[in-house]
Amino acid sequence: MYPAFKKGLGVLLILGAALMFALMNLFVSLAGDLPVMQKVFFRNALTTVVVFVILLFQKKKFRIESKESLLWLFLRSLLGFLGVILNFYAIDNIGSISDASILNKLSPFFAILFSAFLLKERPSIPEVIFVLAAFGGAMCVVEPTFDMRVLPALAGLLSGACAGFAYTCVRILAMKGERGLMTVFFFSAFSTVVALPFFIIGFVPMTAMQWVYLLLAGVAATGGQFFITAAYRQAPAREIAVFDYAQVLFAALLGFFFLSQVPKPLSIVGYVVIIGAAIGKTVYQIVKNKRKQKGS
Repeated sequence: MYPAFKKGLGVLLILGAALMFALMNLFVSLAGDLPVMQKVFFRNALTTVVVFVILLFQKKKFRIESKESLLWLFLRSLLGFLGVILNFYAIDNIGSISDASILNKLSPFFAILFSAFLLKERPSIPEVIFVLAAFGGAMCVVEPTFDMRVLPALAGLLSGACAGFAYTCVRILAMKGERGLMTVFFFSAFSTVVALPFFIIGFVPMTAMQWVYLLLAGVAATGGQFFITAAYRQAPAREIAVFDYAQVLFAALLGFFFLSQVPKPLSIVGYVVIIGAAIGKTVYQIVKNKRKQKGS
């Protein structure tokens, strides 16, 4: 398969993932006033079942490559779980699924910061500038105030931080030779098991449509996981990851047509700054890698 074709396929797959996760956020919002943990349970339960069945038919099944990986699998799962809770809280309370999406998409910039501590990877000056620009854009979305109204936005910001730490753990696990599918299963199963007691104790009866919306949220989340895993098998993350920000556009369109949500002007400024920083970071990484290849 030609590299250009594989890259094009990777872009299409990651756009599919972006659409799936935007749909997940929409369905979570449409499910209405339900406990966050009830929504989290549905988001992960279906993925757990699907990946469990797939692993049953693999040669290695549920084998973990090394005992050292257990700590990182646990940390990835714990922080990923907290990230989902915070993201869903933001979706329910921030007033715009596109605002919640863009704050969660700060995760690559948080990953740069966490990689500096966990992997001793010193960020370059341009990378530091892109990180600062992204957080400046986030402030436009958050619009900091000194009262309780800022909590949903801070939850969205922290969901990005949790996701950034989780993705750094995923990278460490890949370096240790762990399978991506096993990492997804561990996270989904962990989240489902931990959410289950809260789901049972705090269960709120649902209408037929709420059941449908939460089941669709689980389907969309599962689809997003498979799309994004397939995308990174086709092309390097540095070349296609920026297209994941299409989720913000998809979320804005879905929010407008299905929830009558219109992003605030300052939020739109924040979107432009954050996505611009992501594009700049991607271009910088591609140029840097090409220079390395020429020099070697």
